[in-house]
Amino acid sequence: MTYILHIETTTKVCSVVLSKDGEILVVKELQEEGYSHGENLTLFIQEALSEGGISASALDAVSVASGPGSYTGLRIGAATAKGLCYALQIPLIAIDSLTALIEQAREIHNELNLCALIDARRMEVYNLFANSEGRKLKEISADIIDSESYKEWEPFVYFGDGAEKLMESWAGRNCMIDPSILSSAKGQVRIAHKKYQDNLFEDVAYWEPFYLKDFVAGKKKD
Repeated sequence: MTYILHIETTTKVCSVVLSKDGEILVVKELQEEGYSHGENLTLFIQEALSEGGISASALDAVSVASGPGSYTGLRIGAATAKGLCYALQIPLIAIDSLTALIEQAREIHNELNLCALIDARRMEVYNLFANSEGRKLKEISADIIDSESYKEWEPFVYFGDGAEKLMESWAGRNCMIDPSILSSAKGQVRIAHKKYQDNLFEDVAYWEPFYLKDFVAGKKKD
């Protein structure tokens, strides 16, 4: 039996999943207007383990969303995952947040191209395009979006927390939004199980999240 704990904190969704042999056992997640990862992540991990009927020592690995996404969210998720792996002496598996979104969409949309979007503020998004089989059509990028963006991949379905702000500018195009697909650790489960079987692990001491863009702090108020 292989137990893996999955952590997703790259957006406003705080998500923890416990899986067994590549199948979901327990899901604990919450989306709030503000970021609540600092308050909820450790609690969700404890609850997931309790509801799954195992102790932390029974875990075989931890997977974590590696980004791109919220700088603070990524730091919290990475620190928690690395701390668990170091304390329990188990492997760390990193899965980028956009690929995990694509993985969720594949279960619902099997005929259209898939456009995963994570909000990067204003009209910028972190983006990944894939076909219905999950094969990447472009590399992950941070893009400023306008009404003509990504026309070459129509028809497509778009989703993630960067999708809603594009509904008006993309109205009338050959694409559709699926607001039900948001960042979740559920999207990591199958990928993490395969990486575990293939021994594709990160160096716990030196691994860092995939920020894609440099962190820019807000201007201090006088």
